[in-house]
Amino acid sequence: MNTLDCRGKKCPQPVIETRKALLARPAASQRVLVNDETARQNVSRLAESLGRSVIVTATEGGFVLEISAGTTPEATTSEPAVSGKTVVFVGSDKMGSGDDELGHILMKNFIFTLLEINPVPDALYFVNAGVKLTTKGSDVIEALTRLADQGADIASCGLCLEFFDLKESLAVGRATNMLDTVETLSKAGRIIRP
Repeated sequence: MNTLDCRGKKCPQPVIETRKALLARPAASQRVLVNDETARQNVSRLAESLGRSVIVTATEGGFVLEISAGTTPEATTSEPAVSGKTVVFVGSDKMGSGDDELGHILMKNFIFTLLEINPVPDALYFVNAGVKLTTKGSDVIEALTRLADQGADIASCGLCLEFFDLKESLAVGRATNMLDTVETLSKAGRIIRP
C-alpha cells in the first residue's frame, strides 16, 4: 500500500494530491496521512465520491486514512451533459466576501485548482478587479500561463486594465472588450463564477 503524507499541507493540497494518487492507480489501495479534521473530512469525501471505502484512525499527529482499492474506470462514450465552451468569469481578485486576505487566498487556490480538472476551461474572462490577477506581480501568473499553455483563452477587460492603470502590466493573455465578453458568455455552455 502506497503512503501519501499530506501532513502540514494547506487546503486544497491534501485533496488534490490524494485525487492524483487515486486516479493514477485506481485499482490500488492508498494510505493518506493528514493532520487536521478538515483535511480528514475532505479526503474521505473525495475517496467516497470515487466509490472507495475509507477507514480512519486517529493518531497523535492527526489521522491515517486507509482508502480501499477501486476498480479501473471503464471508458465512457456518453456525450457531455452540456455542450458549448466552459468559461470562467472572474469579477474580483478575491473570492467571496468578508476577510480580504482570506478572499485572496481562496481565489489563488481556485485558479491553481483549475489546473486539476480535465479538460481545463476553454476561457477565463477577467473584469473589474479580477484583471489584477493577470498582471505583473500577481501570484497566479504561473497557473494562468499553464492554463493558457493547455489551450485556455485568458482575456482581461481592456477598460478595466486602463481604469486600474495596469494596461502596460498585462502579464498573461490578451486584452478584450465588452462585446467579446458578452458574445463569449452568451455562447458558453457553462459559466463558472468564483
